[in-house]
Amino acid sequence: MDFWMNALWSVTPTIVIGTFFGFIIRACIVGDRNERRMRQQVEAEERARLGLPPKEAAASNAAASTATTK
Repeated sequence: MDFWMNALWSVTPTIVIGTFFGFIIRACIVGDRNERRMRQQVEAEERARLGLPPKEAAASNAAASTATTK
């Protein structure tokens, strides 16, 4: 019994710190995803406010114009 308690106490800090690290990394990834989504939304609103085409249309038009000039 003493062996298993020692093994449990030896592994517990690794599991706790690994779990804590996993939560921190997950929070960073989710935060980054939300930040990118909000940035795209703000950019789309600004493009609409300025009367510019949506970003997808602008990118495809730019690609088409460079393909025809080569």
